[in-house]
Amino acid sequence: MGNTIPAPAWLPPGRRVYAIGDVHGCLGRLVALHARIAADLAERPVERPLIVHVGDYVDRGPDSAGVVRHLLQGFSGVEVVNLMGNHEHMMLDALDVADPGAFDHWMRNGGRASLRSWEVPNGAAQDGLREMIPAEHLRFLRRLALHHREGGYLFVHAGIRPGVPIEDQSSLDLMWIREPFLSWTGDHGAVVVHGHTPMEGPVVKSNRIGIDTGAVLGGPLTCAVLELDRVEFLFA
Repeated sequence: MGNTIPAPAWLPPGRRVYAIGDVHGCLGRLVALHARIAADLAERPVERPLIVHVGDYVDRGPDSAGVVRHLLQGFSGVEVVNLMGNHEHMMLDALDVADPGAFDHWMRNGGRASLRSWEVPNGAAQDGLREMIPAEHLRFLRRLALHHREGGYLFVHAGIRPGVPIEDQSSLDLMWIREPFLSWTGDHGAVVVHGHTPMEGPVVKSNRIGIDTGAVLGGPLTCAVLELDRVEFLFA
């Protein structure tokens, strides 16, 4: 690897975190990025590696079902944390709440591609969709974490509400917020590593690192590699 730059926070010695941005059904890119991580670990072993996926595994891209299936396999010898994104939240709302509005909202935001990947026929009734998706996949989605803390970093899907203590953040903000989080220049109490808002490349600021680079829009799938007080990036 190369292009290591100073990071805005730190991790304790022996810990390396690979934080991966929004996948959106792009299974091939995720598999390729995991292969790059495995190669990096073989070349540069570390005592306690961790992979954090920051959410949005489903919708828009070609193989949401394949992405969930791949994540369920874990990563040999490496701890993995999977966070919930707003697209998983929309999907579960559509499946679990008897509200046609929730289903329509999901369909307008890429849900149709997800249903195709699970081979759900067009026109299937909303109240029967849960039976058409493997129960193991739904359990995985329902058990996703909302945040994860490591050293000086807080990993979330979207961001946090400025001025609100981390323990008091709302789940909706963690999954959905953009402003005023993105333009905030003050201290959050931790450097926030997030996806949700696609950019042309990773963003490194004093209070946040953005890693959604629009994989489903033609950009790369990005992984921030955090170790000690440095950060570098892998792409697929």
